Amino acid sequence: MSIQVLGQARLDQLQVQAFDDYVRFLPSVTYQTAGPGSARVYFRGVSSGENANHSSSQPTVGIYLDEQPITTIQGALDIHLYDIARVEALAGPQGTLYGSSSEAGTIRIITNKPDPSKFSGAFDFEVNKVTDGEFGYVAEGFVNVPLSDKIAVRAVGWYDKDAGFIDNVLATRRFPVSGILATTAPFVEDDYNDVETYGGRIALGIELDDSWTITPAIMGQKQRSDGFFGQESGRAKKRQVAQFNPEFNTDDWYQASLTIEGKVGDWSLTYAGAYLKRNIDGISDYSDYSYFYDALNGSGAYICDNAGNLVSPNQYIISKPRFTKQSHEFRIASPADKRLRLIAGLFYQRQKNGIEENYIIDNIADIITVKGTDSNIWLTKQVRVDRDYAVFGELAYDITDKLTLTAGTRVYKYDNSLVGFFGYAAGFSSRTGEAACFNTDGTTRRSNPAGTPVPNTVAGAPCINLDRRTKDTDWLPKVNLTYKINDDALVYATFSRGFRPGGINRRGTVEPYAPDVLDNYELGFKTSFADNKVRFNGAIYQLDWDDVQFSSLGENGLTIIRNAGNARIRGFEFDLNVQPTTGLTLGVSGSYNNAKLVTDFCASANSTQDCTIPGPGGAANSVLAPAGTRLPDTARFKGNAVARYEVEVRDGIDAHIQGAVVREGKRLGDLRPATRAIVGDFPGYTTVDLSVGFKTGRFSAELYGTNIFDVNGQTSRSVQCGESICGDPDGVTASGGIFYTYVIRPRTIGLKVGTKF
Repeated sequence: MSIQVLGQARLDQLQVQAFDDYVRFLPSVTYQTAGPGSARVYFRGVSSGENANHSSSQPTVGIYLDEQPITTIQGALDIHLYDIARVEALAGPQGTLYGSSSEAGTIRIITNKPDPSKFSGAFDFEVNKVTDGEFGYVAEGFVNVPLSDKIAVRAVGWYDKDAGFIDNVLATRRFPVSGILATTAPFVEDDYNDVETYGGRIALGIELDDSWTITPAIMGQKQRSDGFFGQESGRAKKRQVAQFNPEFNTDDWYQASLTIEGKVGDWSLTYAGAYLKRNIDGISDYSDYSYFYDALNGSGAYICDNAGNLVSPNQYIISKPRFTKQSHEFRIASPADKRLRLIAGLFYQRQKNGIEENYIIDNIADIITVKGTDSNIWLTKQVRVDRDYAVFGELAYDITDKLTLTAGTRVYKYDNSLVGFFGYAAGFSSRTGEAACFNTDGTTRRSNPAGTPVPNTVAGAPCINLDRRTKDTDWLPKVNLTYKINDDALVYATFSRGFRPGGINRRGTVEPYAPDVLDNYELGFKTSFADNKVRFNGAIYQLDWDDVQFSSLGENGLTIIRNAGNARIRGFEFDLNVQPTTGLTLGVSGSYNNAKLVTDFCASANSTQDCTIPGPGGAANSVLAPAGTRLPDTARFKGNAVARYEVEVRDGIDAHIQGAVVREGKRLGDLRPATRAIVGDFPGYTTVDLSVGFKTGRFSAELYGTNIFDVNGQTSRSVQCGESICGDPDGVTASGGIFYTYVIRPRTIGLKVGTKF
């Protein structure tokens, strides 16, 4: 398979501490993020421009911590990386062994395990300075303690303070209908998007005998991020924003895991189970939404207090999602030295997301306040449950000493549901929110789409206006043929399939969306020359992506997901590493992806993707994106080059110097050409990192600079409501449209010192 690995030494050399750091050096991987803990990951150009949130599609990329999946619906866990053995990037569908969250690829973070053979440990400290920002600090360490010749415990801890670099500047805004003035003055602050992260990991390794080991572990992290991580279009300058409400986000999570490995005869058995709990609390500004709807639709006329006086429509969101996930996998494997080999297993996982989003306008009248809240103009209070079941297996057969055939399959079932409340009070809207509920205070008012009354089972919801479920069963194939030319070269051909489950749209009048499927046709090679001083790996591939799940902002800013048609990605990737002389290593890797639609994307989806077929109720259909449109978010080319020279300057003192260059090409801002014209594209950018340091005995020191030319690279963009509203393409409002562009970290200069024992 196509796999790229960043080992422990390389992770240290590249200053990798978090997700944003290591994904830069994986050429097949791109990402979007709106701040810590919100990253969306893509492999090989498999992206339709997802507007990811708590009620949208599952990710196309699976992320694993050791043997356990930690993929979540609402963004990748922002794990601080320390005492990590390696990070693996498995490109292409990994559906047979890794399941539904690995439609396009899998990232595995492998930790260092307890070692009963020796006592060891390390401490590392860092101070850094960010351009346009303040100072940051890092302290981290681990200790490995043998408790006997067969039992050891390994404990890891870290504290990381990232300096902010976005300024919240002084600005005013007058709401058109009421004439009420809003100002950012109470919240003006330089460098206000600082992040504080601390956490730890502890694992116990128990060797019961020569065949069986048990590894219970627990890892937890608390992360507090203040401010906002985008720069605003329009009135603000580079790395500036104007937000009219306080903003912060806390992301607390822990995962308890258990891995049992052993043998029965010559067969290997593995059980991997985990329980993940993640709580997020945050406040975010939502005043753009109120302002633009006031300016364009006069909505401010309905925002009043109990006396009938107009009040400021200034709006903010208090978020309280509560996420839990449990997973269980049992695998058996036949002896690896046999001509015929088998891996087979069972898998189950259940993800539950308790969704709470309070959209608040202070001091509004009781009649327009959602029942049971203090001042909510809108409430989302829902429970989403995603269930996955699977039986999987792979057979490998050595046809000859050089030729191996592998065939695998995964039979899966998903069962996903969404129940709860979303919307306005009955006094504010006669057709959404409370007015559309199936019941009020336990008394049935309406029936759900299935025709049965629905009790109010969601605590904190005034009533239930959404209760839907979707499920399906199918299977995934994989076939691989590998030929070993000699001990230093092989070629392979692979067909593999991945999928992403269907799900529920939180606007109940919109039908559930169907699964999408990714077929991968791949040819690759792996080679080594000159006593392993030259390694060259590569692959070419075609990905056929059918029934693409596409999400967009609809009415009331609700995410709507539809199956947008079919796409095709053709590309190649390569990885070259050379050691021309003693102490000098050179590496270059890259990927190219030509990703585009092969069918029209219709305003109302249908099974044939024929945009001449009317939509529901005979509604007019139209082409939102024609066949041939390039897919968004991923550059045609991404690559990096790293050069490192190590030399012994004196007896027992080793020094090094290193340079790294990363290139990210231009990316499109949206799949739909009309929306793309409003949103704009993301320009390509190149970053350069440099470091110099030495180590002697147990001690080390390093001076480094990342993004030394202070490039303001753009990773993603957002808007608080539909692009045609808050983007204001017609210039109806005085301020024009407002988008938020999320940018990479500015130039950072740091000094690291450490000791090992």
